[in-house]
Amino acid sequence: MRARWSVPIVWGTEIDAWTRTLTAAGKSRQTVGLRRYHLRRLGAHVGPPPWEVTEDDLAAWVDSQDWGRETRRSTAASYRAFWAWGMRTGRTTTDPTLVLGSVRPMPPNPHPAPDDAYLDALADAGPREALMLRLAAELGMRRGEVAQVHARDVIGSWGRYSLVVHGKGGRERTLPMGDGLALAVRDAAAGGWCFPGKVDGHLGAARVGKVVSRLLPPGVSMHSLRHRFASEAYAVDRDIVAVQELLGHASLDTTRRYVLSPDDDRRRLVLAVSQRPLPPRRRDLSVAS
Repeated sequence: MRARWSVPIVWGTEIDAWTRTLTAAGKSRQTVGLRRYHLRRLGAHVGPPPWEVTEDDLAAWVDSQDWGRETRRSTAASYRAFWAWGMRTGRTTTDPTLVLGSVRPMPPNPHPAPDDAYLDALADAGPREALMLRLAAELGMRRGEVAQVHARDVIGSWGRYSLVVHGKGGRERTLPMGDGLALAVRDAAAGGWCFPGKVDGHLGAARVGKVVSRLLPPGVSMHSLRHRFASEAYAVDRDIVAVQELLGHASLDTTRRYVLSPDDDRRRLVLAVSQRPLPPRRRDLSVAS
């Protein structure tokens, strides 16, 4: 996220101090970068120094932005965290974010990648791109997780391979993995990073997302492959908790936003209701007695 605006020094100094505390608390590079972007953009446009911003200032800025609901939620979370830190460290005694209120999350809207989109992408991909696609579609991995795959992350042996995944917020999870995919990862990694690059030795998450998205049709992203995995995994035995664990979600509510219930499930429920015998009318029962 490259800024096209300048940030006042007083804002930059305070934001730098705050983001250092986020890093020290173990927040991921992506999270810190996003929070930093939100606050620098605010500082470049809102006017007063950070600890002099009023509720009116903040409300006017937010009202001027044409943000979607999820962007509004994420940005508000950044603002709240920044001013909570400011109050905790004695930099301010007021919290202008109280004016923001709460933003409800989006209702579930799963958008799994269609089978044809995935198969066509695999057919057009080179070995490196195909492996990125498979990690997203067969294991439900995020683009940032795919970017960090290393040879040492493949554990186990034939028939019992697993992959240690480095998730958001520094959280790790271990995913069972088929033999074919495990060997493909090992061959690609050759003892090191699977996708070498300039971010600590591997590609960045954004780069991986762009590489994969170029192979997919318009409207289908790499994240859609994660939704596809979630929906396919849920369809196996309808175990939403197991899907949550595989995706690495902290909340079951988040997982529900990824899973598209099979149409035959809904059809079976509707038919069961429509074909259920109706009980006798009360009037008929009274006449019979």
